[in-house]
Amino acid sequence: MKKVITYGTFDVLHIGHINLLRRAKEFGDKLYVGISSDQFNTIKHKQSILDFENRKAVVESIRYVDYVFKEENWEQKQNDIEKYGIDVFIMGNDWYGQFDYLKSQCEVIYLSRTPDISTTFLKGRAKKI
Repeated sequence: MKKVITYGTFDVLHIGHINLLRRAKEFGDKLYVGISSDQFNTIKHKQSILDFENRKAVVESIRYVDYVFKEENWEQKQNDIEKYGIDVFIMGNDWYGQFDYLKSQCEVIYLSRTPDISTTFLKGRAKKI
């Protein structure tokens, strides 16, 4: 069984998130998704509209996702790969090269982002309404 992992905040779910999760699942049999905790978002200078439990419930309902867990720090990724027996690590290409250090543990793939959509864009648009 091939296991895939990806991470994100997944606030204000949109087609870009769905595309990432769908495409990530195509690389394996099981998709594990780490969602940034509210505290970790603070460290990353991000503020979510939805709290962790709401974001987790939404992501858990997506058919491509097999397991959701809390991401609490940057260093956690290495441990998660070992803990879950991950074969493929996937992130959007806006992170290109940032996780190459994980290549000694598993395959690392950066997927292209969905054009013209992002949570930042949607939040900015919502402020104008």
